[in-house]
Amino acid sequence: MPRRIRRLYNQTGYTDTMKRIAVVEDNPDNRLLVRVILEPLYEVTEYEAGFLALEGLPKDKPDLVLLDVSLPEMDGTEVLRRLRANEQLRGLPVIALTAHAMAGDREKFLLAGFDDYVTKPIVDETLLLDAIAKLLSKSPAS
Repeated sequence: MPRRIRRLYNQTGYTDTMKRIAVVEDNPDNRLLVRVILEPLYEVTEYEAGFLALEGLPKDKPDLVLLDVSLPEMDGTEVLRRLRANEQLRGLPVIALTAHAMAGDREKFLLAGFDDYVTKPIVDETLLLDAIAKLLSKSPAS
């Protein structure tokens, strides 16, 4: 385990009960990368399409969702809209995981209802881990 992740692992105290994160991402390489980063700290569930996530999340509710914005068939903003419309899932923290990194994109996605925004490719895993830790510490279920 890399030193930075080990330090975060020790600081968060997630050794007893691991928080659960759902990753909604159509690209298998991106899912693999996120899983490798997260699995020392969190229990990870993967969905390769938005409609699969909308079907699975109510049955297996995570503590947080990482949601790709550019999904085929149903994009991430539509998935988010449907999550927010579902009484059971509306309070779920959702981070936009996206390659959209132009000026104004962060604000656009936060206004759309995402709780945070992390760009791909993930070059510095601490940005992702910090965003997750920040939202989980605010979550009433944590």
